[in-house]
Amino acid sequence: MPDTPTIAPRPEQDYLAFLAQGRFMIQRSRSSGRHVFYPRVAEPLTGATDLEWVPASGFGTVYATSVVRQRDPAQSYNVALIDLVEGPRMMSRVEGIAPDAVRIGMKVQARVAAEGDGFIVVFDPVA
Repeated sequence: MPDTPTIAPRPEQDYLAFLAQGRFMIQRSRSSGRHVFYPRVAEPLTGATDLEWVPASGFGTVYATSVVRQRDPAQSYNVALIDLVEGPRMMSRVEGIAPDAVRIGMKVQARVAAEGDGFIVVFDPVA
């Protein structure tokens, strides 16, 4: 009986493919129900490999922020750690307001944005 080739999981490539479709997806362990970000092959706490892709709600709260100041004419921008409502924390930036106006505790909503040759998740303040 010939060996059946196994397909190795490619979580980062899958994540980037979802972004290219305009979809913000994260992983969730079927056994524990915990959400995982950044994409990986196993849940960090349990080692469970039963991760599935689910749509992220897109809502979160700024946990920490810093302004990256640029020389003119480049624009300054912020770098923020966002606590997703699903539990994971991710690094991104908050757009739509001045970098200095981003505050810890601010409610934000994700969107997929084109950047360079690919796509990333950025956040906008929730009114």
